[in-house]
Amino acid sequence: MKPVLAIVGRPNVGKSTLFNRLTHSRDAIVADFAGLTRDRHYGDARVDGREFIVVDTGGFEPDTSDGMLQEMAKQTRQAVAEADVVVFVLDARAGLSAQDHEIARYLRSTAPRIVLAVNKAEGMSESPRLAEFHELGLGEPHPISAAHGQGIRSLIEAAFEGQPEPEPEPPADEDASKPIRLAVAGRPNVGKSTLINTWLGEERLVAFDQPGTTRDAIHVPFEHQGRRFELIDTAGLRRKGKVFESIEKFSVVKTLQAIADANVVLLLLDATQGVTDQDAHIAGYILEAGRAVVLAVNKWDAVDAYQRELLERSIVQRLAFLKFAPVQRISAKKRQGLGPLWKAIGDAHASAVKKMPTPVLTRLLLEAVQHQAPKRAGHFRPKLRYAHQGGMNPPIVVIHGNSLDHVTDAYKRYLEGRFREHFKLVGTPMRLEMRSSKNPYVDRGG
Repeated sequence: MKPVLAIVGRPNVGKSTLFNRLTHSRDAIVADFAGLTRDRHYGDARVDGREFIVVDTGGFEPDTSDGMLQEMAKQTRQAVAEADVVVFVLDARAGLSAQDHEIARYLRSTAPRIVLAVNKAEGMSESPRLAEFHELGLGEPHPISAAHGQGIRSLIEAAFEGQPEPEPEPPADEDASKPIRLAVAGRPNVGKSTLINTWLGEERLVAFDQPGTTRDAIHVPFEHQGRRFELIDTAGLRRKGKVFESIEKFSVVKTLQAIADANVVLLLLDATQGVTDQDAHIAGYILEAGRAVVLAVNKWDAVDAYQRELLERSIVQRLAFLKFAPVQRISAKKRQGLGPLWKAIGDAHASAVKKMPTPVLTRLLLEAVQHQAPKRAGHFRPKLRYAHQGGMNPPIVVIHGNSLDHVTDAYKRYLEGRFREHFKLVGTPMRLEMRSSKNPYVDRGG
């Protein structure tokens, strides 16, 4: 599983700037639980080939009694409890404060691993002003500039020093005997626990617990109709180890890690509540991760015809980017719709790992171009010459030719539709890569 790095510190020291630097984006998945005044932000980060989940937190005041600040502190404690390593951000120009000492005292007793990042330290790498940060007793301070990207690489190296590199996942077709990894994702109280209990109990599925990470992710191997699965449980059914009272029952980190680890994600929606912002956030992360996905609308039996119509419309509008995903209507409590659900999961996985031969892809590409050529870009029209498969789960199609930088998004969607239709791909995203490069056909006047 991807390790988790939490960014902690008092207000205005540059935590969000560092978060944006690590994620190369201003977008984040937000844990938007009702009643919370300040949320944690989650994103995917990649530095020198190492991938990890990074969590941004609000300004931290451990011993505050103020209502809003208390909620922010609660969120930060959650992030620290979920993290494998905590980056404690300090301000080089403001120096140490009493609040920094309070945070250090808290982290020393709770965080598994702490790295000091002294931000706004442009041109101060040898400055004696950095010496004062040693008095926190948390190890070597690392001078960085989150705004300019200075010192970030060495900070991350120090953060994960001594920790093993995650093993690269083998290609999907390398070991067909491996079980299908299935993650059940969704907001709290949508019925994940009920569905999983129904699978494990009522359907007589063989299962046993296998300890996961410190965040209690549980992998549950089981069989359904002779097919092997490995359920990545995000519902928190079997919590082991210490349970923090301040921690929400639902852990966003656990869900993100489960999605990254899965072959197929079952995104559970609540028919009585419709599609919420958090549903859309989780769906967006599934798409980013390139995972096959099936949408299951639970509690379908609890809504009337009018609510069902509104819900169908809401799915089409708010989850339009997942239009390739099958939608199943189920009732986990009454065990309705579970047969078609298993079929959809199997079809989504088969599509995600489908082999697409180069001759067939190239023929489909040339037929598509003949039917509708790409738009001209100035004096040139993009020339699409041949295609081959570049990966699985998700399927990647690599297209070679000339001036491919000018192929429009609309034309890419048109090509994707042709490929999907021929190979009958359902429930999986597809990625097209355009490569303008010299190829064997360039000098033949084709």
